[in-house]
Amino acid sequence: MVVFRQNRGLGRALAAVAVPGFMVAALLAAGVAMGESNAAPHNALASTGSHLPLRPLLDPQTAAPVPLTVWTASAEVALLAELDRLSQSVVDGGHAPGMAWVLVSQGRLVDARGYGVTDINRRGQVGPQTVFRLASLSKAFASALTGLLVDQGVIEWSDRVQDLVPALLLKDDAGAGHLRIDELLSHRVGLPHNTYDRQIESEQPYPLLVEKLNQISPLCHVGDCYAYQNVAFSLIGDVVFAATGDFFSHQVEKRLFHPLGMTTATYGRDALFASPSYASPHVRSRGRWLAVTPKETYYRLPPAAGVNASALDMGQWLLAQLGHRPDVLPENLVSILHEPQVLTPGEVGGSGWRRERLHAAAYALGWRVFDYAGHDLIFHAGAVQGYRAVLGLLPAEDFGFAVLWNAESGVPSGVFPTALDRRLALPEHDWLQPTRIAKPRKTTPGKRLRVSSGSSR
Repeated sequence: MVVFRQNRGLGRALAAVAVPGFMVAALLAAGVAMGESNAAPHNALASTGSHLPLRPLLDPQTAAPVPLTVWTASAEVALLAELDRLSQSVVDGGHAPGMAWVLVSQGRLVDARGYGVTDINRRGQVGPQTVFRLASLSKAFASALTGLLVDQGVIEWSDRVQDLVPALLLKDDAGAGHLRIDELLSHRVGLPHNTYDRQIESEQPYPLLVEKLNQISPLCHVGDCYAYQNVAFSLIGDVVFAATGDFFSHQVEKRLFHPLGMTTATYGRDALFASPSYASPHVRSRGRWLAVTPKETYYRLPPAAGVNASALDMGQWLLAQLGHRPDVLPENLVSILHEPQVLTPGEVGGSGWRRERLHAAAYALGWRVFDYAGHDLIFHAGAVQGYRAVLGLLPAEDFGFAVLWNAESGVPSGVFPTALDRRLALPEHDWLQPTRIAKPRKTTPGKRLRVSSGSSR
């Protein structure tokens, strides 16, 4: 027998579930979901006992929870200094025109800083309130809004998407009628990975692509496997409209952005342009960064990739996702959103930190869930032309960190695992690959905003 350990999130006890060892290899290979059949209705996901236990997937010897690391004020100061140095070296070395990050810990927004420029031509300085595109970090807002509607009895996690959006047709006719909201939000639609993303990028309209979903041969039966989606995921926007009679983006603004104090968070390209300070996207051309106009393409999929926000906004979002804003996101809802739903073994690999730190991976509701060196990490990344973003939560340590930048570069992402490693007291590793970082040309400190240590907002 191999013991799976289920994360209940936010300090809840870990419940051990036994799974026959012969099943593990097949589950890891297929990335399949463990849960009820499509016919089994449920209202609150956390009460069903059907969720996928994440850790340990491979080694039963790691079943014991990893001891919490001691975090001191001096360690926090040292981490901020290191993040400042590394971030400045990224922009000084030409690896991104601009970037910003925010760190929260123990219910406090500890610091938010910006580096470099918003536009290689205009040269405005990036600050904590400079707005970036979040790309797929937007998906967590969609799942959170859905959860709020479930809590209010407007919809249920087990509701069939087709009952609310009759336009949904799949080649798997029976499956289309069984697709549940929770399966939609955990990418268990049964379609091949990133179905119709290329068509979105070639300016084809979202409604037309939804109508053509029934032309795609399924990868598996609805609910049986994981395959990441943007077009299909965005059906949750249609679900929200059908259930509330209001536009999806307006519901997010009313129920999340405004009450959380995310004052610069918006949806859409026009709103980005209207921001007092926003970062322009940059692509590499002839060895130099070239500022380009933000594309409308993925803005046409608001639930999947439509949010604009600043580092300061993301600090409020991190605190809410760590349970510090129960007036907006109840703790039981946060736990449900972070529950693993389906294994995603393909995520264990790729970039250096994933390859070396991740032991297992799953997808929850708009979130990825990783075993990061024995610690639960709630994570998502985002990428559209000229923008990148990463965000992570360590619930047991009450710690969160997000990085945003305005370039198609992987180098700034190395700041993210550095923050996690220091918080978890893991062996030091230079994830920025120092051979690729030029010696800083200047030592101008990052523009920063400091918040009182007693404040959680």
